[in-house]
Amino acid sequence: MKVAATLTDVARRAGVSIATASRAFGEPDRLAPNTLGRVLEAAGELGYSAPQVATATRTFGVVVPDVANPVYATLLKAIQGQAWHGRHRIVLFDADEDLRREREQIEQARKLDGMLLCSPRLPDADVLDLVGETPYVVVNRQIDGALCVLMDAEHGPAQAIEHLAALGHTHIAYAAGPRGSWADAHRADTVARACERHGMRLSRLSHHAASIQGGRAAAATAAASGATAVVAYNDLVALGLEAGMLELGRRCPADISIVGIDDIDLAGAVSPALTTVRMPIERSGALAVDLLVKALSGEVIGEVPILGSELIVRASTAPPRA
Repeated sequence: MKVAATLTDVARRAGVSIATASRAFGEPDRLAPNTLGRVLEAAGELGYSAPQVATATRTFGVVVPDVANPVYATLLKAIQGQAWHGRHRIVLFDADEDLRREREQIEQARKLDGMLLCSPRLPDADVLDLVGETPYVVVNRQIDGALCVLMDAEHGPAQAIEHLAALGHTHIAYAAGPRGSWADAHRADTVARACERHGMRLSRLSHHAASIQGGRAAAATAAASGATAVVAYNDLVALGLEAGMLELGRRCPADISIVGIDDIDLAGAVSPALTTVRMPIERSGALAVDLLVKALSGEVIGEVPILGSELIVRASTAPPRA
């Protein structure tokens, strides 16, 4: 099934912000003719059709594990942009990586018109029980029986291992994220299978918070493992690992190569710039809103394809020391 183009795709093709792209369809008089033309041309090339403005504005609850994480900030911005385009409202619920709080917030969010559950940490059965009859979409986690938008956890991470193998690394460590994270489990399994294919030794490190401090906490264990490269659960953990390794007297990439996942803005701004797996975060948010609106209208939705990931090679990876 081909994924329909979203407003985010149009904005990227036209080289404008989501807000500017939205004005082209809702308030075209506010745009310069050249800008309006670029947006409409991009929409035509992608086959994008602007949704009709709803006669009744709907309110969606958006539950995220940690609003301070740049990944969820990016996801929220895409969700807000797509929802605003249809004149819908969103209400944010921040679970703060607390299962009890996540449970309570889903109970609150289900009182709204619909829900977007972003990387929920609760067990599948609990999520399905809590949502009740409220229409919902799950983002970045697969739950049988639920409408899900998934970001690829295989292609990009497997490319990362292939890249490290080509550089000459034979011992890799995986710095795990939060316990209960669906994405972490799938990324860890992908790394393990890829290491096995390339005949590489793998050390699995303990679960830590998906934050810079979580990465710092994992640095000593990573150093003690003897691995010459580390693949981290996300970019924040990778950046924390780099800082923690430096405190231990080990420099990246001279002493150890580090790979992140997500490609947040900070990943390309630090020194050395972080090699990472780019995930389709904005696309996921926009698509999730589109699917929720369709579900609310009673439209039958077929299989939703997994959105692709890709390796972005920068300066944090290099051949291991002889």
